[in-house]
Amino acid sequence: MGEEEKMRVLEVLDSGELASGYWTRQFENSFAEYLGIRHAVATSSGTAALQAAVESVGLVRGDKVFTTPFTFISTVSVLVACGLVPVFVDIDAETYNLDPERLAEAMEEYPEAKGVMVVHLYGLPADVNTIAELAEKRGMLVIEDCAQAHGARVKDRHVGTFGKAGAFSFYGSKNITTGEGGMVVTDDDLLAEKVRMFVNHGQRERYHYEVLGYNFRMSNVNAAIGLEQVKKLDFINRKRRENAAYFNRHIDNPLVLLPKEPEGYYHVYHQYTVRVMGDRNRFVQHLVNNGIGCGIYYPSCLTEQPIFQRAGYIDTGTDIARQAARQVVSLPVYPGLGLEELERIVLAVNSYRE
Repeated sequence: MGEEEKMRVLEVLDSGELASGYWTRQFENSFAEYLGIRHAVATSSGTAALQAAVESVGLVRGDKVFTTPFTFISTVSVLVACGLVPVFVDIDAETYNLDPERLAEAMEEYPEAKGVMVVHLYGLPADVNTIAELAEKRGMLVIEDCAQAHGARVKDRHVGTFGKAGAFSFYGSKNITTGEGGMVVTDDDLLAEKVRMFVNHGQRERYHYEVLGYNFRMSNVNAAIGLEQVKKLDFINRKRRENAAYFNRHIDNPLVLLPKEPEGYYHVYHQYTVRVMGDRNRFVQHLVNNGIGCGIYYPSCLTEQPIFQRAGYIDTGTDIARQAARQVVSLPVYPGLGLEELERIVLAVNSYRE
């Protein structure tokens, strides 16, 4: 956050127009232009963006949707909330994203499924080209969960532009933030219109309710922050990538496996996630003893969560995801890290022993 965000928020406060309005539209236009996509609809959260997308793409209750078990709960909670059946497919051991080969096998087993919810985890794009091709051949739609992947891309194409719709989060920990907020993006004019109605109580015109909707609007105050944050996104991502590159060059511990970035992919390192061979709790305590913060995203698969066990889902076999959940640890990678802090992190990681 800088003076630019403060001044923009003060501009909104001075106007007295705090709810969704002019600044929200400006933020939507700015984000759509950044991605090179026709439409962006701001929402009150990333979860609201996911639900608005799922509710608007044409899925109906009982439809099966393929997705990953190794993600934040929002990816799947919106499917369940919309009456859909999650079909969990295992992940790639190196990227932590949906494994296209396993997805192809699951599509053979459940040809009646109607869609794929693909997640670009930790800021690394999934193999979304292959996934989109698989889905297109079977007439399935693709929704992209881009909550951690602002600015991530495959070659020159941004995530969020491969599927029927993409959903972003602007929560406070994301690469750019509005405090709370989200965005649905699409090239489909009709879908954008449906999403815009859905997030505004189902209204196209005031007091004329065409669909069942909710108040998922973003306020002008949040949007004002986002307007300035978008301008900084490329710089923020470059800093994160520079920090990740430093770790890649200097971390040298056979017990710690580093993240991968496939050729042609632009990883924005929302998280710099390593895998620990051996006792993860011991590794985490070692970092804490050395004054290094860390996080575990995520300590268990969604297939292990009681709420989804009660709600019902299909598990096509998720052993790799379950193993990853027992091994992953995310190191600090945020843009504010200085060289001395990077060196301290590397020293702590390299000095770890079983």
